[in-house]
Amino acid sequence: MRRIIQIATALALSMNACQKPTQHIDLQGHRGCRGEMPENTIQAFTRALDYGVTTLEMDVVISKDHAVVVSHEPFFSHEISALSGIRILENEEKQYNMFQMTYEEIKQYDVGMQNHSRFPNQQKVPAHKPLLSDVISICEKYAVENSLKAPLYNIEIKRKPELDSVYHPSVSTFVQLVLSEINKHQVPERVIIQSFDIESLKLVKERAPNYQLSLLAESGEQFGHLIKQLGFNPDIYSPSFDMVTKSLIANCKKLGIKVIPWTVNDLTDVDKLVELGVDGIITDYPGRVKQRLLQEGIIIQ
Repeated sequence: MRRIIQIATALALSMNACQKPTQHIDLQGHRGCRGEMPENTIQAFTRALDYGVTTLEMDVVISKDHAVVVSHEPFFSHEISALSGIRILENEEKQYNMFQMTYEEIKQYDVGMQNHSRFPNQQKVPAHKPLLSDVISICEKYAVENSLKAPLYNIEIKRKPELDSVYHPSVSTFVQLVLSEINKHQVPERVIIQSFDIESLKLVKERAPNYQLSLLAESGEQFGHLIKQLGFNPDIYSPSFDMVTKSLIANCKKLGIKVIPWTVNDLTDVDKLVELGVDGIITDYPGRVKQRLLQEGIIIQ
């Protein structure tokens, strides 16, 4: 009998050792849900909310009249833009500089009806580039009306120092305009400011220390070098997903930094990243990624 008890105890301990602690993932809808709806539009953000994302990821630029506009580029990309039904050409797109247009002019361009070569299943709907303030207002209302959890907002400041006064204002003005728009809404605890631009993040930390900060990184950039440049540990490190390794995860955990890579669309990559222990995933397809995470017993929050 003693032997049987010993074997049973050993089996129980072995099973417990194999059980992993419950993992929590911040599911972020990249530009809303770009795989299915036109990017950075109201329609994309509300669809992402329907899927139950934790966070709405978006980008912001500045217009001539200092409106904070939700857009990935500071110009009208040929991939998504048309004016009066005529599609913008690739070799001319940078001439359509939003920093040289008022918001009323920007609203005249359609960014929802063009066939997207990289996202053939994207639904076509008439859409224009929205104001950041409108995105927050509409999404807050939509969440309440549909009994959905209030989302976080991961807002990228799209600034390159060499393009100051060309495609956007100075870093000081850019940051202040973004913070002023956010401060109109009672959501500071649900705001993340992200950027590849070190100066922007430093200035946000100085002016709005209560906001979470996310340092973006492209392939080839070194984590240690970027952190040294930044001068403090951000709340989140957000690298291209191909940069994530066990050692990176371990280093970030030691420093109390979450790792949330972009842009993860292949479910095989989702599985690998979950296994490595990331804290979140930014994806163009939040619906199917959510389904995969739930199948694996991951809690989305």
